[in-house]
Amino acid sequence: MRKSTQKEILYLENIYKDRKPYFGELHDHASTGGTSDGQRTLTHWKAAMEALKIDFATILDHKQVRHMYLPEWEDGVFVGGTEPGTYILDSKATYNGIHYNMVFAKPEQLENVLNQFKEFKFEGGKDGHFIYPKFTTERFCELIKCVKENDGFFVHPHPKSLMISEDPNDYWFVDETGIEVFYNDYKNKDSENNYKLWTDLLSNGKRVWACAGGDGHCCASNLALTTIYAEEKTNESYLAHLTKGDFVCGFVGIRMCIGNTTMGGNCSFNNKLIVCINDFHPSVLIKGHQYSVRIINENGMLFKRKLSVENPNYFTINVEKSKFYRVEVYDETSKIIIAIGNPIWNND
Repeated sequence: MRKSTQKEILYLENIYKDRKPYFGELHDHASTGGTSDGQRTLTHWKAAMEALKIDFATILDHKQVRHMYLPEWEDGVFVGGTEPGTYILDSKATYNGIHYNMVFAKPEQLENVLNQFKEFKFEGGKDGHFIYPKFTTERFCELIKCVKENDGFFVHPHPKSLMISEDPNDYWFVDETGIEVFYNDYKNKDSENNYKLWTDLLSNGKRVWACAGGDGHCCASNLALTTIYAEEKTNESYLAHLTKGDFVCGFVGIRMCIGNTTMGGNCSFNNKLIVCINDFHPSVLIKGHQYSVRIINENGMLFKRKLSVENPNYFTINVEKSKFYRVEVYDETSKIIIAIGNPIWNND
């Protein structure tokens, strides 16, 4: 690994032209009436988010779509969706119950999915509710496909907190979906267990994206943030990158490309990997702490370098035969990962 040349820097900057970092939450709940079980109103959330320097929060209230129609709802501040639960009837897991997050830019997209799958018994309308149906693996994968076809983002949240299995593959259903790695607090045991699950899935050849979520019901927090480089502060712009895996599980801006392919994508490895680390969220900037970047493939860590927190850090490596490359940012003082960039996979 070496410092990038000016030509390489300009190439990466052109890939991310007109995009800026937005920090937010991908998994929360609010008090919005109906069947919601959050304890704070959307008005409370707006004030709390401003204090925590959060740009957006994804409100995934249960069994309803009404939260996305409330007058307090603001595009780009609140991202919509829902968090149902289910049992995977033919799963080999010891306990086969899971939750799943379906995230959309617009409520109509969620309603379309609910209407296509009659199992939800969706009542329709802004105050319409739905139930939590059980699914076979095949039918559940059809649901995920339907979410993706409606430009939605699908995540398996807090996987190790519900399903019980020794086989990582039981937690996987479809590639190019998310699995929650940082959960509730990036420093807790749940996040540690989820991280191992995700890396085991990568080792098994699964192409899943690492996600973060606070699952806040009581108060807003900034303990499990997501970083998205988007063109503007709108749900459509966020979803355009979430659905491609071009986002960071964590608190630091990571931009990277191989050719024209960015994080979360697939390409032939016949080019250089160019990486930039920049834009630390204030919650992880601790005076006196040292930070490093780690370049990782299926064989483990390839390179590690110290990072500046004041200036952008550009690095380039010549890619070789490998299944994927990915990047992590590490707090060397606290001995903890603070950001996980999603991999770029080799198509060959």
